[in-house]
Amino acid sequence: MVTGRKTDLWLVKTVGSLVAVAGLVILTAGIRDGVSFEIFLVAVGSAAALTVVDINYSLRGVISRIYLADAAVEAAIILVWLRSWFSSS
Repeated sequence: MVTGRKTDLWLVKTVGSLVAVAGLVILTAGIRDGVSFEIFLVAVGSAAALTVVDINYSLRGVISRIYLADAAVEAAIILVWLRSWFSSS
């Protein structure tokens, strides 16, 4: 209800599934204390891609502006990952 009506449910489910898989991989790596450079790239790259999509399409009026809040959270996640990665290297 917050983000507006969805008409392409297959796309919503596809994106949700891919984000869930990426999250599961990142979570599993963290639990196993095995955060490699590849996991770092998946985490930062996924958050960056979602941020760009949220900002681009919300500013163009394609999706609700509430997605800008999502972009802000994703940007914070990117900053935490970068800080963590470069402070441990």
